[in-house]
Amino acid sequence: MKIAAFDIGGTALKMGIATTQGELLHTDKAAIKNSDGDAILSEMLRWVALHPDLEGIAISAPGYVNPHTGYIEMGGAIRRFDNFAMQEWLRAQTGLPVTVENDANCVLLAERWQGKAAGTDNFLVLTIGTGIGGAIFCNGQLVHGARFRAGEYGYMLTERADSRKVARHSMNENCTLRTLRKRYADYHGQGLDEVTGETIFDGYDAGDVVCRRLVDDFLNGIATGLYNLANVFDPHTIFIGGGIAERPGFMDLLRTHLTWFGIADIADVVSHGNSAGLIGAVYHFRQQYPSAISNIE
Repeated sequence: MKIAAFDIGGTALKMGIATTQGELLHTDKAAIKNSDGDAILSEMLRWVALHPDLEGIAISAPGYVNPHTGYIEMGGAIRRFDNFAMQEWLRAQTGLPVTVENDANCVLLAERWQGKAAGTDNFLVLTIGTGIGGAIFCNGQLVHGARFRAGEYGYMLTERADSRKVARHSMNENCTLRTLRKRYADYHGQGLDEVTGETIFDGYDAGDVVCRRLVDDFLNGIATGLYNLANVFDPHTIFIGGGIAERPGFMDLLRTHLTWFGIADIADVVSHGNSAGLIGAVYHFRQQYPSAISNIE
């Protein structure tokens, strides 16, 4: 059985063809400009059309997602997906069974299924991307919450809110690569598109004073969030996902900051890198269609 797997992001759509055992047979990626939801849907349909032997579609999506119905109440950075019945829409377009789960939850499911958290009953995932995402595995279960919003760590505060908007003090506003790039760009009078995270971290490694200050603030904000999570949930491990976590030396640098908080040993990088969302989406498909999977296996 072959499944089309998709991992939706604000700047890119990851695509894969997977077996029900989570083996990725083929992968690709499409750049997405301006978080264009219609462009994402078009790319998904194109990918499905290229592979006529598919028997299902598994999706990892941002925002508030009902994992049972595939209805997206809020689509994160992709406003087109607000109040969107993605599962129903894709099923009507393709005639295939479809599942949709929150992207951070998919990263967690991949870690529990085929990663370092296999057999672990209490762990968390924190993802660093366009926003800060998260997922909770507590007492042997994935926690969705009453409105499928559990794990939205990006709304945690990194400092005490003042008279400004409370959101200005959140992890989403202070601990993303976009924010780091914007602060660097503003300081140097550059456009945001002229600055990459790689540039800033290379500057940090080279001892650039501005890069040192900005990266230290960035990491301190993440460490603050991890400290709160460690004390609220008492997890065995908090796994860090997102492209930045794969940068050589990043985790060592983060652990240096975590030492100050007394939790240096709690953080680890996710096992499957940028493929985690695809693999976790496939596992969610397995959970939603167990009879179809068991007939094949």
